[in-house]
Amino acid sequence: MTDFGVYAGLFAIAFLAATILPAQSEAGLSALLLAGDRPVLLLVAVASAGNTLGAVVNWLLGRFIERFRGRRWFPASPAQVERASGWYRRYGYWSLLLSWVPFIGDPLTLVAGLLREPLWRFLALVTLAKTGRYVVVAMIVLQWV
Repeated sequence: MTDFGVYAGLFAIAFLAATILPAQSEAGLSALLLAGDRPVLLLVAVASAGNTLGAVVNWLLGRFIERFRGRRWFPASPAQVERASGWYRRYGYWSLLLSWVPFIGDPLTLVAGLLREPLWRFLALVTLAKTGRYVVVAMIVLQWV
């Protein structure tokens, strides 16, 4: 597979992992890290960019199409939205540092849009959280190589 295909695939799986479809971006990143034939920093950057952009899609969904909240394709269940809203009301925008956490991270990014979090602050905190997660994954995987 070409380098472009590898990076595009990693970007896509990281993007999907942050949106509607379930995906395991950590597994994809780990496999590429274990192969050892691509720069670690570039792999982490591509995964982070894809996952952050996927979170921006959730923010946009929350910001602009709340009227579709009950639809089957909506990226979070009513219970997830309510739980994330509680976190968000309690901890404010700092709760976006948990955007990497399974099951609550995606609804948090959606709620940030619903509650009109400014995009610049959203991007800063979500990028930090998601990149931090991939850095930790890379450190753990590379310790085994």
